[in-house]
Amino acid sequence: MIAIRDIAYVRYQVPDLNAQAAFLSDFGLLHHAQTATSLHMATYAGGYPAYIAEQGPNKALGVGYRVASLEDLQRVAAHFDVPVLANEELGAGWSVTLRDPDGSRVDLLFGGDVIRPLPVRAALQLNTADKRQRVGTTNRVQVRASHVVRLGHVVLKTVDYRAMFAFYHDLLGLRVSDSYFAESPENTVAAFMHCGLGEHYTDHHTVALLNLGALEPGFDHCAFEVVDWDDLATGSQHLAQLQHRHSWGIGRHVQGSQVFDYWLDPNGNKIEHWTDGDLVNDATPVTHEPLSPDALSQWAPPLNPEFLA
Repeated sequence: MIAIRDIAYVRYQVPDLNAQAAFLSDFGLLHHAQTATSLHMATYAGGYPAYIAEQGPNKALGVGYRVASLEDLQRVAAHFDVPVLANEELGAGWSVTLRDPDGSRVDLLFGGDVIRPLPVRAALQLNTADKRQRVGTTNRVQVRASHVVRLGHVVLKTVDYRAMFAFYHDLLGLRVSDSYFAESPENTVAAFMHCGLGEHYTDHHTVALLNLGALEPGFDHCAFEVVDWDDLATGSQHLAQLQHRHSWGIGRHVQGSQVFDYWLDPNGNKIEHWTDGDLVNDATPVTHEPLSPDALSQWAPPLNPEFLA
């Protein structure tokens, strides 16, 4: 029906907005706005708030996605018989709010870039064995919070894989980049889906669907891109020094190739730093591989069994 252009934000419910803001600041997000009942955190790239939290018992609520035009919003709204509304939450732009088959909130957004971007340092030049490009200068970085440049993707634990796949593929235009199966190729347990933008290259996955027998739907994790490897590594050291809870990493994924590092927020929600991910388009070959113990990383520390719980 449409092709979403990118992910805009994730939306959670958390019991302590101040504790969440403090952790997310240590993680590398920027404090944008806060009331007694809501929290908006931004990235250095600006635009929409990338992380929205509401006060209440810990729960993943939903995701916002960008669309290309107001006409796209009107087409979706007509299909679902819902209104296109002025986005009062942000004070700019328009939105349509739906529910996916698992019941999660899906906000489709046009306009409303309310946050100005802020500068970050340039990515470090690296001298590799075959390309020596940094001459007469040094690389020196400070251990500090990572510079979160943008929200990259969300992984959804689903209780209705077929219906969820149809919703995100047929209605929102996402296309499969790679997938995993268990026992037989017909039993798909994970699908990594990119925005279906034709020949234009985009992130390897904006949404991934995870079908591992969850008893209730929710987020497995949300993932934020940082400047480069050193920004990820120094941010990891910074979080460790502050005694935040580490989940898994640093490593490099197989599907998508991202260098990753996973942490847990104060409520146990998994959140990822990543850099150096694959870019794909609709013509990129798709793989369908068995899910095995080494399928998630090319290299990394041993995987904690609780990671996929």
